[in-house]
Order: sequence, then C-alpha cells, then structure tokens
Amino acid sequence: MTDCLFCKIIAGDIPSDKVYEDDLLYAFKDISPKASVHLLVIPKVHIESLDSLNAEHQQLIGYMMLKLPELAKSQGLDDGFRTIINTGPGGGQEVGHLHSHILGGKNMPGFN
Repeated sequence: MTDCLFCKIIAGDIPSDKVYEDDLLYAFKDISPKASVHLLVIPKVHIESLDSLNAEHQQLIGYMMLKLPELAKSQGLDDGFRTIINTGPGGGQEVGHLHSHILGGKNMPGFN
C-alpha cells in the first residue's frame, strides 16, 4: 500500500519515534499523545482494520495482543495501561491500517 501512512513509516519513508520492532510488529510514539505514554502498535503486514481480519491473521493478532503488555511495561506502565483499537471511520479510526493504542501514565484521558 504505497499511500498508507503506517506502511510508509514501517518502510522508513516517514520518520517515527520507534520503541520496538520485530519481524511482525512495529511500535512507535504517537505524534499527538493523549497521555504521557501513548504508543501505536502496528502489524507490518497491511490490514485495513479489525473488520478486515480473517482466519489467516489469527496467529499474528494473538502475537500482537501478547506483545502489548510487554511494550506497556517497557514504558514504565507497571501499574496498568489502556489499549484501544478504533475500527472504521465511525469508530474513530483515522489511518486505514490496523493499529492498537497503548496509553498510560499521567494525563490519562477518561471516558465521558
């Protein structure tokens, strides 16, 4: 996906503040953080949204979910954190590439 912002970040075409990378995932700091810790965790394979998942993604998504607590703790979030996956425009998804937000620390937004 040459026009996908997150694919361009993974490829190194757009700079990011990377905190983790392996063969399957890429994690970086959000450029507009909503809390003192705000990471985006994205699969390296382009998947449009949570609605686009199918059985072939099961192992990848399981791996991603297991990696989220490890990434949160690597950022000092030992007391807890929030994960969010926005799905589709009506769900607040702004970039058409599946991603999970990890938020925590000071200035954590509430649900109103």
